[in-house]
Amino acid sequence: MFKNRKFLGAAIALLAVATCYVFIAFIPSAHSKPPIEKPDTVLQDGYIFPIPIPQNLSFAGENVPLDYFDVRESLDRELQVNTFWHSQTVMLLKRANRYFPVIEPILQKNGIPDDFKYLAVAESGLMQVVSPSKAAGIWQILEGTGKDYGLEVNSEVDERYHVEKSTEVACRYLNKSYRKYGSWTMAAASYNYGQNGMDKQIDRQQGDSYYNMVLGEETGRYVYRILAIKVIFENPRKYGFFLDSADLYPPFRYREVSVDTAISSISNFARRFDTNYKVIKLFNPWLRESYLNNKAGKHYRIKIPDINFRVEAYAAGKKDEQ
Repeated sequence: MFKNRKFLGAAIALLAVATCYVFIAFIPSAHSKPPIEKPDTVLQDGYIFPIPIPQNLSFAGENVPLDYFDVRESLDRELQVNTFWHSQTVMLLKRANRYFPVIEPILQKNGIPDDFKYLAVAESGLMQVVSPSKAAGIWQILEGTGKDYGLEVNSEVDERYHVEKSTEVACRYLNKSYRKYGSWTMAAASYNYGQNGMDKQIDRQQGDSYYNMVLGEETGRYVYRILAIKVIFENPRKYGFFLDSADLYPPFRYREVSVDTAISSISNFARRFDTNYKVIKLFNPWLRESYLNNKAGKHYRIKIPDINFRVEAYAAGKKDEQ
């Protein structure tokens, strides 16, 4: 019995040595690996490559001083985050196709540089969200600010969620900031930090350039996030995002009806136009209740979705794929 155990132990040891030899023999040496060439995108064949930082970059026509190490590293951080946070950035690209055609002409009409559409992306992800500070809508407008700029904000109607009207307010605020600071970059920073807060920091630091100021974690990253979004959106494939037209969310198709009376039931109102409560709310997120009392007899323009939009929205993209 003891001899059999010795024989068995020797056999196992011999088998282990042979297995290791075979395993090592099949491991490719460093010299046998094919050379890895840096591709045009940041992700290829399972390899992750450093995010390419542009040689030159501007925001709203103003130069970004990438020769400053701190500026370059701050941009690098936001490019890393927004490139490799794949699901988030894919969704931003999808939504932009729906909302940029609405936002861009309003910016142009108000003399706001086109780059500010990326500010809306940074603010809300182009979603009708509410922040912890109770800022609301795509442009994240506070209730007091909205009212100061003429938006109706109450339990039934909240025009901070009205894409066109809130964009107009954002333009007015940004133009005011630009007149105050003489810089679109500082105007963008003040959108996040507030003009009062920005004024205090300008006095404290004796600075007038965003890139030379300490503005806390949130605002200190804010403009760089806008820049990173701009860089990725202008060349998404370079950063690993390969979306076709069929992948993007189509702009809403609708007509508008004027209403100057009460609507006792949004659901019943929707059925009059062969749609439903949910879709009316998607097209008109500023309607905050299931009714509209409209005691003041105001004129509201309500978007009525194209009757075929819900089922035909992606038809063109599907045809392109075939």
